[in-house]
Amino acid sequence: MTTIRQRRVGKGTEADDDQLSEEKNVKPDGKILSGHTGRRLWNILSITVGGIVAISLGLLTSVYVATLHENDLWFSNIKEVEREISFRTECGLYYSYYKQMIQAASIQQGLHGLVYDNKTESVRTINILERMNVYQEVFLSILYRILPIQQYLEPVYFYIYTLFGLQAVYVIALYVTSWLLSGTWLSGLLTACWYITNRIDTTRVEFTIPLRENWALPFFAVQIAAITYLLRTHLQPVQERLTFLAVFIATFLFSLTWQFNQFMMLIQALALFILDCFDMLPTAKVMWLYIIQICGLLLVCVLQFFNSMILGSLLISFNASVLIARTIQKNLKKGGLLSRLGKLILHVLLVLCLTLLINKFIKKILNLESDEHIFKFLKAKFGFGATRDFDANLYLCEEAFGLLPLNTFSRLSDTLLFYVYIFVLFSMTVAAVIVAFWNLSGSNQVQFMEKMEECTVTLKPDAAYNLIHTILFGCLALSTMRMKYLWTSHMCVFASFGLCSTEVWKLTLKCIHLYTSQRTRVIKYSVPIMTLLYISYKFWPGIMDELSELREFYDPDTVELMNWINSSANSGDPWR
Repeated sequence: MTTIRQRRVGKGTEADDDQLSEEKNVKPDGKILSGHTGRRLWNILSITVGGIVAISLGLLTSVYVATLHENDLWFSNIKEVEREISFRTECGLYYSYYKQMIQAASIQQGLHGLVYDNKTESVRTINILERMNVYQEVFLSILYRILPIQQYLEPVYFYIYTLFGLQAVYVIALYVTSWLLSGTWLSGLLTACWYITNRIDTTRVEFTIPLRENWALPFFAVQIAAITYLLRTHLQPVQERLTFLAVFIATFLFSLTWQFNQFMMLIQALALFILDCFDMLPTAKVMWLYIIQICGLLLVCVLQFFNSMILGSLLISFNASVLIARTIQKNLKKGGLLSRLGKLILHVLLVLCLTLLINKFIKKILNLESDEHIFKFLKAKFGFGATRDFDANLYLCEEAFGLLPLNTFSRLSDTLLFYVYIFVLFSMTVAAVIVAFWNLSGSNQVQFMEKMEECTVTLKPDAAYNLIHTILFGCLALSTMRMKYLWTSHMCVFASFGLCSTEVWKLTLKCIHLYTSQRTRVIKYSVPIMTLLYISYKFWPGIMDELSELREFYDPDTVELMNWINSSANSGDPWR
C-alpha cells in the first residue's frame, strides 16, 4: 500500500543549499555584509590610530633625548670649541670629518681631503672612506651645503638634530615590529614606554651622539621590522618584492654606518640558519635574505674602496657556504626523525667546513689579516689562551667589552621589563622546542600533532625569528657590555609582544587548565594596560624631574688647551 510521508529536510538538493545560503546573506537586512564592512572600518580606524600613536611616540622620544642633551650641557649657550669638546673620544673624530667637509672650498675638495688624509695618523696618508664608516658624515655635510638652511641652522645643530631624529625612526621601527608580532598597536605602545623608561640601558645617544651605533641601530630596527613582515604568510608577490627591497635598503644602510656590521649580521645569519634547519621558516625567503646580506655588504665594500676586512669577513663565507650546501643537499627536509637528524648533522658539518675553507681561501688569495685581532680578542676573552696583540689587549682593557654588569638586570626589573621578558622567553622557547621536534619527526605523525595541539600553540615564522634573534643577541650582550643596546631594545619588543599575544596566553592558560577564548582576550588587553598604568605612575614623576634638572658644560682646562692649539700650532700639523 502506497502512503505519503513528510519530506526530509536534511537531504536537499544543491540548489536548495545555494538558495539557503543566499537567504542567509540577503534576508537579514544585509547583517553579514554590514558586519564585514564594520570590521573593515574598524581595522582602518585601528591602523590609523596606531600609526598616529607610533609617529607621536617617535617624535616625543626624539624631543626627549634632545632636551636631556640640552639640559645636561646647556649646549645652546656654550662656545663652538666647547660643543666640539663635548664629543668625547672617537665621537669627536667622527664629527671632525663632518666639519672638514663643510669647511672645504668645494665638495670635491672635501672628498679629496678624506681620500688622501694626512692629519689623522702622523707621517701617513690614509683613505678615511676606506678605513672608517663616515659616509653618513659625508652625506650630511653635502646635504647641509645644498639645502638653504645655513642662515637658520648651525652645522653642529644640523648634525645632532639628524641623530636625534633617527631616534624617532628607531622607536617607530620597534613599535611596528611589536605591532606586527602581536596584532595590536597596544603592544607597540608598551614597547615605546619600556624603551623610554629603560633609557639608560636602551640608548646612550644623548651623551655619545656621533657614535656609530647611534647611526646604525635605527636602520637595524627597520630591517628587523621588514623581516618580521616578510615572514608573514599569504603575502602578495608585490608585497613580498617591496619588503625584500626594504630589507636590502635597511641592510645596506646598517652596514654602511657601523664598523661591527659584519659581526652583527653573522649572528642574524646564524639565527636564520638554525630556524631553516628546523624547518621553521620558508626556505626560499631565507635564501634570499642570505643573498641580500651578501649584496649589501659587497656594495659597502665597493664604496669603501674594496675594504679587505669586508672581503675576508666570515659573513660572506658563511652565507656562500649555506647557499652551496643547500644546492648540494636536495632532500634535506624529507624523511623520519633519525633520517632528518642525520642529514642535519651532515648539513651543519658541511656548512662549517665550507665556511672555513672559503674564508681561508679568500684570505690567502688577497693576503688579508685585517680582522685577526678580533679573533685573538675573542680567544683571550673566553680563556682559550693569552695574546700579545696590541689591538686585542686594548679591547680586553676596555670596560665596554667586558661582561654585562649584574645591576643591569635590577634596573630592567624595576620597570617589570625583565620579569615579563623571562616569562615570554620561557613560554616561546617551550613552544619552539615542541614545534621543532614535530617538524623533524615528519608530517606523517598525525596523532603526535593532535596531542600537541591540545596543550601548545603553533609558532609563527615571524615569532620564531624574533625568538632566536633575542636569544643570540642576548648571549652577545651578556658577553660584551657594549652590545647590550642591540639586546635591550629588542627585549622591549619581545616582552611587549608576548604580553599582548593570544598565542602566549593561550599556551599558559592551557597548561594550567584555565583556557577559554574570552578569558584569553580579557587578559591580553588588561595585563598590558595595567603594566602601562604602573609604569606611568612609578616613572612619570622621575622623567619630569630629569627634564627639569639643568646643568652645564664645564671643562676650562681642555678649553684652554684647545684654544692654545688653535692659536699656536701650524695649520698643517697632524695633531692640530
